[in-house]
Formats: sequence, structure tokens, C-alpha cells
Amino acid sequence: MPRLRLATRGSPLARWQAEWVGRRLGREVELVIVETAGDRRQDVSLASIGGQGVFVKEVQTAVLEGRADAAVHSAKDLPSVTAPGLWLAAIGERDDPRDALVGSTLERLPAGARVATGSIRRRAQLANLRPDLTFAELRGNIATRLAKAGGHDAIVIAAAALRRLGLADQIAEAVDPELLVPQVGQGAIAVECRAEDAAVQEILATIDDPPTRRAVTAERAFLATLGSGCSLPVGAYATAAAGDGLSLLAVILSGDGRICLRHKEAGTDPVALGESVGHHLLVASGGAEVLQLAAEPGGE
Repeated sequence: MPRLRLATRGSPLARWQAEWVGRRLGREVELVIVETAGDRRQDVSLASIGGQGVFVKEVQTAVLEGRADAAVHSAKDLPSVTAPGLWLAAIGERDDPRDALVGSTLERLPAGARVATGSIRRRAQLANLRPDLTFAELRGNIATRLAKAGGHDAIVIAAAALRRLGLADQIAEAVDPELLVPQVGQGAIAVECRAEDAAVQEILATIDDPPTRRAVTAERAFLATLGSGCSLPVGAYATAAAGDGLSLLAVILSGDGRICLRHKEAGTDPVALGESVGHHLLVASGGAEVLQLAAEPGGE
């Protein structure tokens, strides 16, 4: 097969991830750089332009139209249901799933501190932990966000992103995922190809990490059950449990963080586990009403 063409966003982090796929495959790859809606609209919040999917749709289109053989994504950017015509061929071994604070630890933030983040999930959970905090919007690639850190008491970035770019020394605190529950798939790299392209599927399957796939599958099943994405304040994190088991912790919050519903379960079937946790939070805990309020304009 000729050189594998990998569609990716053009940011340094996205390029690193695509090149990582090439290194893991042990073969030369050609990067097909794609600009997404999320890249073009840096002046507004992610929620206002559609939330989950804004960093992947154009990259997926490059594969579906035959301009690339596969698409490389941060798994946390993927919608919970794979797009028609595509196949989630590989989920690479997970890096650090935690959210990282740059500028200060959570404990050392002064009363009324200003924290910048573009994620409503992070904002809601931090507000729940520290109701005194104030928040500012933060968009852009990693370098742009770090350059803005000095204007705030702290900013929040995925720890894996900083580690991959050799910037782990910028981390003041990587917050325990039991305390600040990550976005679904955070820290993992996902690779999609065309559903009918058996040859590329076979190649990509060699870098699939079964433990990470099981964990991310459970998290994605939870998100699919909610029918929501990163535009709403939800998080989920699965870890290995006894034997072939998984443990899945998930949260649903109000936009202002005053309501925080948490539920944790163990199971062996990733999809069934994700669906069970989702149904529990939606029905037994009243999460459906909380999400409805959060989804309304100005909803808290």
C-alpha cells in the first residue's frame, strides 16, 4: 500500500498526534491538513458553535471524500456515535486523562480567583468545588492559551496535551479525575477510516489498545445515552476493575455548578455499563431535568 494519508487539524498538537500514529504504525505517512469550524471560530465559545463535533466534521469529510485514508482525532472531540460511512479503527493507549491547572493549584487559588477555560464541563465542576471562583472564556491552540495565562489566576488545559508538546513543566496541578471528572475520551487518540476500507482497517488495528478501547467505549456509551456532547456539563471516566471489569464514574452538572450529580458503577460489558450509568443519572438522579436547564440559553 502507498504512503498512508492521515487527515488532521493543523495545530501543533493535532500534528503531533497524527505523527504519533505514523510512528506507532512504523510507516511513512502524509498529513492532510484540514481546517475545522472550531479552528475558524476562535472568537466565540464552543457551545455557541455546536460543541462536540466542531473539531472533527471537516477532518472526517476528507476521509469520506477520498482525500485521506484515515482521520486522527483527540478522542474527546468525537461525537458519541460514529458518523455514517466511517469506522473507529483504533483507539491508542491512553495518556494522562486529567485536567491540568496552569498558574496555580486549586487549593492555592485566592478567594474570587479568575480561572480561564473554554469548557463548560470544567467550569461547572470547578464552580461546584469552589463557588467563589470567577471564570473567563479561553480558546485557541495550546501556545495561544498558555500565552494568555498571565492574565488570569489560572487556566485549565488537558494534561495530555501539555505532556505531548513537552510542556509538562507548566502544570501547577493535574487534578484527580475522581475530583474533576474528565471529558469522555480525554487523553486518548482516535483514528477513523472508511467503513468499507478493510485494508486500512487492518493496518490501523495494529495500534488499537484494548484496555483503552474498553474504557473509552464505556464512556462513549454513557454520552450516547445522554444524547449530549461537550457543549453540556457532563464528564465520564472509566478505569480497569477486578478481572475483566470496568469501573465508570460519571457526572451531570447544572451550568453554574450548584447541582452536581455523580454515579459510579462496575461491570464487564463496556456498552451496557455506559448505558446503565447514563440511565441512572438521567432517571434515578434527575439528570434529564438538569441537562434541560443547562441546554437552555443562559441556563444554569
